[in-house]
Amino acid sequence: MASSGVTGSPCGACKFLRRKCAAECVFAPYFCAEDGASQFAAIHKVFGASNAAKLLQQVAPGDRSEAAATVTYEAQARMRDPVYGCVAHIFALQQQVVALQAQVAQARTHLVAAGHGHPLLYQQQAAWQVAETSTTQSSSGCYSAHRSDDGSSMHAPAEMYCFGEQEEGSY
Repeated sequence: MASSGVTGSPCGACKFLRRKCAAECVFAPYFCAEDGASQFAAIHKVFGASNAAKLLQQVAPGDRSEAAATVTYEAQARMRDPVYGCVAHIFALQQQVVALQAQVAQARTHLVAAGHGHPLLYQQQAAWQVAETSTTQSSSGCYSAHRSDDGSSMHAPAEMYCFGEQEEGSY
């Protein structure tokens, strides 16, 4: 746990906000004095200290640690990518899954074509293809992204699509 004003050292959030850390500080347990200020800086810039405090107070005490970590992650992701935040990383991971599924399917095809296939492999291959198709179709959104030469994902607004179905004019 981070220290609070009772022991003399303010938590990272209070240190960033340059205020005295009260004993009942909602941020103290989640933002340590050492590196909590740098984590809280992103939260403050993206969400604001007041909104972050309200959010933590609305969450059950047992879930606050996870909520603080999640808000920190989302704030840092928004600092890196103001438009898509952590969703850009999710899209990149989904693309990686699709690419790996294609590689597995290609490897299976090569095994069968080379005559290394076992009769059960043919049955498994059909089952895997059905499972892959249903997994790909059940994902809750479409997306498209391009990779740059360094392998990082670059997203342009025209290349990204919303999750789920939207009615016309419901933006």
